[in-house]
Amino acid sequence: MNQTSNFSAAPVYVANMKTNRGLLKYILLSIITLGIYSIVAFSSVSSDINIISSRYDGKRTMHYCLLCFLVGPITLGIANLVWFHKLSNRIGNELRRRNIAYSFDAASFWLWSILGSLIIVGPFVYLHKLFHAMNLLSESYNLNG
Repeated sequence: MNQTSNFSAAPVYVANMKTNRGLLKYILLSIITLGIYSIVAFSSVSSDINIISSRYDGKRTMHYCLLCFLVGPITLGIANLVWFHKLSNRIGNELRRRNIAYSFDAASFWLWSILGSLIIVGPFVYLHKLFHAMNLLSESYNLNG
């Protein structure tokens, strides 16, 4: 008995990824929710980068909740540095793969978030760059898959 399948081998796209991430929204909602929004925002970033680039690079970024509540405290915060390094590098690689002209990679994390903390505004610049890069990737994904 030969049955034909109605399923196609075409990739499945998630429609309308968020493209409204922003620094001001992040700061205000994090203050109002006593930090809970920051967990939600980074959870969204980790999920979205997996959807956008996993089929091309074969990698998976650890979900931020797992990092925040389990792995980060166990490693005394070292895992957080590694996670942001890898996330930033992965976002930068995907920007280059999609030919999006925006400069962002692991160096952005180390220069702005870590070294930039000496001038206080550095981590905010990093977050702005991270959210902007994810907005660009989400827009590209919404248009092209």
